[in-house]
Amino acid sequence: MTASYSNGKSAPVDRHSAGPFDVSEVTDVSPYLDFGSMRVPPREGLQMRLDVEEGSKRVVAVTLEWNGSSVQLQAFAAPKSEGIWHEIRSGMQQSITTQGGQAEERIGSLGPELLARIPLMDEAGNAAGFRIARFIGVDGPKWFLRGVVGGAAINDPMAAADIDDLFRSVIVARGDIPLPPKDLLPLKMPGGTVAPPRSL
Repeated sequence: MTASYSNGKSAPVDRHSAGPFDVSEVTDVSPYLDFGSMRVPPREGLQMRLDVEEGSKRVVAVTLEWNGSSVQLQAFAAPKSEGIWHEIRSGMQQSITTQGGQAEERIGSLGPELLARIPLMDEAGNAAGFRIARFIGVDGPKWFLRGVVGGAAINDPMAAADIDDLFRSVIVARGDIPLPPKDLLPLKMPGGTVAPPRSL
């Protein structure tokens, strides 16, 4: 699938019809699990985990586990007419390299993505190996959806296609709250309390 770059946005050309979707593009959201700014469709065998920030107890991400792979989802505020994935990707690549890791940009089914080898530290601050991750992202209408992919979908083409398809099934509900670009859109536990915004 070819990505489009109109107005600096990075997204598949069929994003509006094949996802990830804006909530205004979906007629019936009732089957979806409601995490506030994100809606995720249930699937048999799909496991979901809320990532909660220690101390503040804020929900900061939703992680989906599917067939030996995982994708951590976060949605951020973005300008109406411009995308932020190019800027974010460049900053992440520089940060990972500065830390002694490696980050290679490549083109995937969603457009540009990063394959990264991220240094790990133990509690004493000593080097403790590396973590391999794949960073994917799509610019939507006034939002940006990022995924951090782990497991088989990092390098296995079939597993990657499954995770990319799962990523594209997500609905983003931007809401009307004014937020600076790159602020995390509010998340909540289904039926629970809204988590405050957090910057990228």
